[in-house]
Amino acid sequence: MSHIHEKIDFTVEVFVVHKNRVLLRLHDKYKFWLSVGGHIELDEDPNQTALREVMEEVGLKVELYKDSNLDLVEFKDKEKRKYKELIPPQFLNRHNITDTHEHVSLTYFAKSKTDKLNLSKSELTDGCKWFTKEELDDPNFGIKDRIKFYAKSALEKIKD
Repeated sequence: MSHIHEKIDFTVEVFVVHKNRVLLRLHDKYKFWLSVGGHIELDEDPNQTALREVMEEVGLKVELYKDSNLDLVEFKDKEKRKYKELIPPQFLNRHNITDTHEHVSLTYFAKSKTDKLNLSKSELTDGCKWFTKEELDDPNFGIKDRIKFYAKSALEKIKD
């Protein structure tokens, strides 16, 4: 999707876990391992974006992770406005993309019932891999420290 603003965009990244492995994608443009993710569209909330991006990029239907003590409720007030609680991200960061453009990124964890990917023809990637915790530290993959941190955090929270 095109940028919503010339200086800053809101994005999501999703670390998908299946059977104690986390999915990373070799980014076609930047040539390093990242999670699945993308820009939040004007007509969707961050939870919807997370689910859409995972489906679009790797063809997985996932369940977003939420802390067990989180009770998601919906309210309607007397003016009939709806209030829907969203699953909060596990992390939230702001980072530069270029010298003049930044992203505010909401980092989610998700669980998949399968590891069978259905890669999109329109979403370019140089490959996807399900990583074990040990493989994340393998220097041959060159995974950035922040990606390792989020990926290991996802593996710690989602046990299956």
